[in-house]
This record gives sequence, structure tokens and C-alpha cells, in this order.
Amino acid sequence: MTSMEPGARREDGVLIVELVGDWKLSRSIPRFTDLLENDGTGAVDFDATALGSWDSSLLAFLQQGMIHCETHDLEFRAGNLPEDIARLLELARAVPEQAIGSAEEPSLLTATGTWGLAAWDGAVAAVTFVGEVGHSVFRLLLLRLRLRWRDFWVVVQSNSSGAIPIVTLIAFLVGMIISFLGAVVLRRFGAGYFVSYLVGYGMLREMASLMTGIIMAGRTGAAFAAELGSMKITEEIDAYRTLGISPVDHLVLPRVLGILVTMPLLTIYAGFIGILGGMVVAIMVLDLTATQFIGGLLAAVTLSDALLGVFKGTVFGLIIGMAGCMKGMQTGGDARAVGKAATSAVVLGITLIIAANAVIDWLAVLLNI
Repeated sequence: MTSMEPGARREDGVLIVELVGDWKLSRSIPRFTDLLENDGTGAVDFDATALGSWDSSLLAFLQQGMIHCETHDLEFRAGNLPEDIARLLELARAVPEQAIGSAEEPSLLTATGTWGLAAWDGAVAAVTFVGEVGHSVFRLLLLRLRLRWRDFWVVVQSNSSGAIPIVTLIAFLVGMIISFLGAVVLRRFGAGYFVSYLVGYGMLREMASLMTGIIMAGRTGAAFAAELGSMKITEEIDAYRTLGISPVDHLVLPRVLGILVTMPLLTIYAGFIGILGGMVVAIMVLDLTATQFIGGLLAAVTLSDALLGVFKGTVFGLIIGMAGCMKGMQTGGDARAVGKAATSAVVLGITLIIAANAVIDWLAVLLNI
């Protein structure tokens, strides 16, 4: 096996490195600087006519030469090297080495600016998505769009009969809790009879719509985000766009309208079940009869209280559908992105539901409803 020790000669101020023999990693790599002397050399060239087989050891040797020439302002000539070696050296030069270490913590100003830009981009994306859905609804009302009724009824079925067990359980327990709270407080003043007022107002105006909205945000909002996110990863949504089919018309609109229709019905059902739970506690703890409880309820609670709760449920349904579908359509490109989209949909949906509930209550007070 021939030696891999390079030779060197000088011609007109150019150092010509002679690459001879086979270059293998099993041998020690020569030092490029051993070939240099302070003799006024202005360029480095190579002679590879006697070069045999080679591997990455030759590239490491040439890389030493490149670095030395860059640091000492010498011209590195790779024109006489074999084409494969020259391409690899060019690739190594195109991707510089990077220091490995922990990234520096950004300053407070940088972090604030990054957060502000991300918030702005998110707000623009949300407004754009809402506008696209609104445009689809407008076209539907003008009969310029055919709704996928099969998907619509699937959403209605899965979020009505499919959600009844959990809504029943939560609404019944919430009604009992409100009644227990009223029994403890009102009995101190000898006004236990008025617990029906508290249960009626609490369930019809607030808790029926609010608890149902939170339940459906965790159940349906996450499902919408996961379904659309999976379709985004498998490029089904891109296929719709390629075929000239709007994903908003085809996928988002049936889901949003389905949950929008279902939520008011579930709110009415939850209010009825919650009042039933409160009546059970009133009969057992306060020794009231069912007639007394219902009579007190009808005397205090008006139709506007029930309609306010139904209105809230409708708004919450719109929020759940929009949040779930928007996060699903914005899913990234890997499997973890589906879980992140589902989580984001639930968090965003619940946050907007509570905020909307506060705004509606504030407006109800101003309008004396």
C-alpha cells in the first residue's frame, strides 16, 4: 500500500501540494501546516496525478488547507483536484461550522417584540378565517353554495344524542350544588323556600349554557381540531384546494352550523335537568314539595331569563365551532401538531366562552334584561 504523505514544491511563489498514494482513515492524517514555510508563498495549488483511492481523511487534510489559507490571506486553488473532491469541498464551504452550546436567553425587549408579532399574526389569521366562514354563510343564504347535509347531520347527531349522557350528569350535579348552596345560606334567614329562585336563575341564565359550552368545547372543539388537523397532515385539505374545492365550504361550514344548531337545544335540556337536580335537593333537605318548588320557580323566573340562556348557548356554539375548525386548519406538518391543535382549540374555546359570558351579562345588566 503506498504512502499518503503529501509532497510539496514551489513554482513562482505558488506552493503545489502533491497528493500521492491511497488516503485511508486507518492512518494518521498529515498536518497541512508542516508543508508551509514563511517564504512568501501567495497561493496553494494541488497535483493529484499520483493520487490513488481516498476517503474522508483526504477531505479533512484539504479542509485544514482551506482554513489555513483563509486565516493567512492565501489563495486556495482547487481547480486541479478531482471533480468529486472539489464538489465536496464546495459543499463544506457552503455550510460553515456552528458552535454547539446553549442559546442565549433573549432580552426582555426581544421577547416582547416576538410575542407581539406572533399575537399580530394570530389575530390576522383569526380575522381572515372568520371572514372566510362568513363569506361561505353569505353564499349559502344566497343559494350559491351547496351544503354537505350529510356531514351537517352527522355533526348534529354526534353532538346531540352522543353528548346527552355527559350533559345530563354535569347539569344534574350542578343543579344539586346550587341547591345545596342555597339551602345552607337561605336556611340561616328562614328563607329556604326561595331556593327555587336561586336554582332557576342560576341554571337558566348562567350555568346551563356555561357548563354545556365548556363540556362541548372539550368534547367537540377538540374533535373538530383533531379531524381537520389529521386531514391537514395527510394533505387532504391541499388536495381539495388543488381540485378547486374550498375546504371552508366543504369541511368547516357543516361543522360550524351543526354545533350552532345543537348548542341551544342542549342548553334547554341542561337547564331542565339542572332544575330537576335542584328540586331533588330542596325536597330532601328543605322539606319542600315539588309543587312548592315549581310554584316558587315560576313566580320569579321569566321567559327572558330562559331566552338569555339559550342565546348564550347559541353564541357559545359558534365559538366552539370556529375555534375548533380554525385550530384544525392551522395545524402544522407533524403528528404532534394534531395534539397541539386539539389542546389549543379547547383552551381557546373555553377562554372565549367565559369572556363572551361576561360580556353578555354586562350587556344584560345595561339593558335591564
